[in-house]
Amino acid sequence: MTKAVMIQGTGSDVGKSLLVAGLCRAAANRGLSVAPFKPQNMSNNAAVTADGGEIGRAQALQALACRIAPHTDMNPVLLKPESETGAQVIVQGKRVGTQAARDFGKKKQSLIGPVLESFERLKAQYDLVLVEGAGSPAEINLRRGDIANMGFAEVAHVPVILTGDINKGGVIAQIVGTQAVLPPEDTAHIKAFIVNKFRGDVRLFDDGLSAIEAFTGWPSMGVVPWFFEACRLPAEDAPELGLGGDGKLKIAVPLLSRIANFDDFDPLASEPDVSLVMVPPGQPLPADATLVILPGSKSTIADLAFLRAQGWDIDLAAHIRRGGHVLGICGGYQMLGREIADPEGLEGAASAVAGLGLLDVVTVMRPEKRVQLTQAADRLTGAPVSGYEIHLGETTGADCGRGWLTVEGAAHGAASQNGRIRGCYLHGLFTSDRYRAAFLQGYDASSNLSYDADVDAILDALAAHLEEHLDIDQILEIAAQA
Repeated sequence: MTKAVMIQGTGSDVGKSLLVAGLCRAAANRGLSVAPFKPQNMSNNAAVTADGGEIGRAQALQALACRIAPHTDMNPVLLKPESETGAQVIVQGKRVGTQAARDFGKKKQSLIGPVLESFERLKAQYDLVLVEGAGSPAEINLRRGDIANMGFAEVAHVPVILTGDINKGGVIAQIVGTQAVLPPEDTAHIKAFIVNKFRGDVRLFDDGLSAIEAFTGWPSMGVVPWFFEACRLPAEDAPELGLGGDGKLKIAVPLLSRIANFDDFDPLASEPDVSLVMVPPGQPLPADATLVILPGSKSTIADLAFLRAQGWDIDLAAHIRRGGHVLGICGGYQMLGREIADPEGLEGAASAVAGLGLLDVVTVMRPEKRVQLTQAADRLTGAPVSGYEIHLGETTGADCGRGWLTVEGAAHGAASQNGRIRGCYLHGLFTSDRYRAAFLQGYDASSNLSYDADVDAILDALAAHLEEHLDIDQILEIAAQA
């Protein structure tokens, strides 16, 4: 019988995703076949699977930790926020439409069928399924129709381990308070707890563990010290501000309000010769940057207005006058053109807006979403590029004749006549070591980093970290109760 256990949290950002990734690698290292699963996720940082669908970036990393390919069953419901009140809904990898938050709340229970279908398929294939919750089960106002936390645990008969974040303070109240607000039928699913992100000597929290155990009756699975290398793993929820660094090549990335797939920049941030700066709203683009990269966006037209509201369009113009370079990826690529048209209102009201006019291209939003893994090559150096596409728009124009990548022998992307302004739809292009080295060499910077090998080594280190500080044997015993 397949084992399963669910890691829920006392709140967002308590480290659930990283714990599941580490437990996945630890289980795989023990010889178990293991898969990750998250019933419902909310993120604009998506990954593309080989079966042509989208899942949350965290589940792709967790699949890597399991040493298996990502699959849409690992995250059957993905919400991609397009505004403060609405999100694109992805079910088993495919876009099914956009819903307002209040409407999704009423209809989410209808998605329990696909969620359980995906979960059962994973259970049939693997020895162990490690499930990640979303947010916190203590949000009892969301309990009706819940498919992300206790609602899923109840119908799927999966035991739960609750995780608290001691780095934020108040971890005793986090865990004890969660028990206090949950109904008895939900607390019955919780079999143990974990205290995460401890800084210092974990023995100093022995009395705290005893207090939590006394209040809740739940056993502790351990206290996990802060894992400092976590910042080098692909993140899902929030890009790091001001990564800084003292590399000779400064690259600036403006933080758009609906920035998507910002893990595109993780390989660059790992390079010693690069100083990567994520520029927050209200701050100017640094005048000493050699390259500005406009990132992907979940709502291109809205984020173009946001970019202009920050004055970044003026900064870009000054940057180009100084001889600077600009690269646009996906939504950022669309912004560089002369116009973006959304005749069917796919991102909001039907409209057509002027782009930045830095590339002679136009983009028209189409309802057919392009979601695929893509193999390309750099036309100048021949370096191979592995990436993925997730976009609605179709971009055409004179500058597409200078596409700087090739896909199946055809030009991809666009470039200005002087080559200093470029754009493409390919996410993840900087994870390709040979291409990244060639790209950086074009700016007199060097690269000796093997990015994928580095990520894999960090996952092994994370697994060893959890083996040392958690009772993984007991966690697997709890999983056997599923």
